[in-house]
Formats: sequence, structure tokens, C-alpha cells
Amino acid sequence: MAGHSKWANIRHRKGRQDARRSKIWSKCSRAIIVAAKAGGGDPGMNLNLRYAIDEAKAQNMPKDTIAKAIEKGSGGGEGSDYEEILYEGYGPNGVALMIEILTDNRNRTASELRKVFEKGGGNLGASGCVAYNFEKKGEFYVEKSKASEEKIMELALEAGAEDIEDDGEAWRIVTDPSAFIAVKDALEAAGIEPDSASLSMIAANTVECLGKDAEKILKLIDAFEDHDDVQKVHANFDIPDEEMAKLDT
Repeated sequence: MAGHSKWANIRHRKGRQDARRSKIWSKCSRAIIVAAKAGGGDPGMNLNLRYAIDEAKAQNMPKDTIAKAIEKGSGGGEGSDYEEILYEGYGPNGVALMIEILTDNRNRTASELRKVFEKGGGNLGASGCVAYNFEKKGEFYVEKSKASEEKIMELALEAGAEDIEDDGEAWRIVTDPSAFIAVKDALEAAGIEPDSASLSMIAANTVECLGKDAEKILKLIDAFEDHDDVQKVHANFDIPDEEMAKLDT
């Protein structure tokens, strides 16, 4: 994987997302409302709510805003009835895309996303067209300056992690979704704050993107992430570090 750091790809995405912080907070609020409405307002008893709150905190969302979203979803206020949908399709260079949606109007969202796909050189696919290539996993990145390999392995494996990888500047920890919270709590209890912690759809096979193809796929993902109904975008692109550096300039 020399020259292909997954952490470099993710860090690039995080940098782009920072520019749209207010929109991300709005999406985090929606996820919290939906989770609280479905399973109650106690994150200790509602794992999906705990996930949503943790993701909101990772985006530096204010505590009072999180509390208001929990209250709204658990009955303390009115909220729209959102539907969870997973769209699949292909982007430029055959990159597979999975897009998590929360919408109160399925028909409108489907029409708008189809247009985003077409404008970006891709196409919306049928259910299951790319899902076979993805598996839901917990994924952490911890920059190496924060902990030794021995320390990371001791903490993560004891907490239930499946694998620890050397990803250049960072340690990558992979978990089953059921062990995500345990691993996160173990790291934080040891004073190690992950640089990235998420439940992600991890692709078994990736597509290398260079030059214009790299620009096109990132532009398409940006377009999806700008859509109010899109919660998360998962893709199997792999952009080499040197290509990503060019895109950052």
C-alpha cells in the first residue's frame, strides 16, 4: 500500500467537510432526532443514539444543540418523520457509491440524487448493485505520535478490535460494529483521542483514481454531501498520496 494511505484520503475528506460545518451540524441533528424517536432519549439504552451523539461531538457540535435534538426526537418537541434509505450507484471510473439518506420525501430525494449522479458522470443503480462489495465496520485512525503500536494493540485488541494496521502516519483500527463503542471507550480511557472514529461501509475492492478521475469523483462526493438529505457517502475510490497532494494545492 506504499503511496496509498487511507488516512490521507480520509484526512482530505475531513478537511473539505470542515468548510461546511453548519450543514454537517444540521445533518447530525437530524440523525439524533431519528435515533431518539426510534429508540428513546437515553444513549445508554439506545445504541444508535449513542452513535449519532458521538458523531455530532466529533464535529464539535455544541452540547446544548445535541440536547435539543434529543429532546425533539424523544417527544419534547415536534419533528418531521424521516425515512432511512440507502442508495447505490456508480461514479466516474466505475467507483462504487453507497449513500445513506434521511428524507421526509422519498420521491423528491430520488429525483434530485439521480440528477446529481448524471451531472457528475455517474448513474444511480438498482438496490444491491454495489452493496456486495461493502461491509459495515467500525474504523478508527490514531496518529502515531499519540501511541506506540504495542499500546494500541494492547488496548484495541483487549476491547474487541478485529485488526490493527500501519497506515503510514496513523494506526488504523478495524472493529465489528458491536465492538465500536467498547474500543472507543478503551482508547479514550487511556487518554488517546482518535483522529477519526466512525461506523463506515468498508469496500473489499478499491478503484485507483488518478488525475481528472480523482478530481471528478471528489467533486461528485462533494455534490452529494452538499445535499440536505444525504447523511453519509461511502465509496471505494483510492487516490494515491501524491495525487491527493496535488488536489490540496
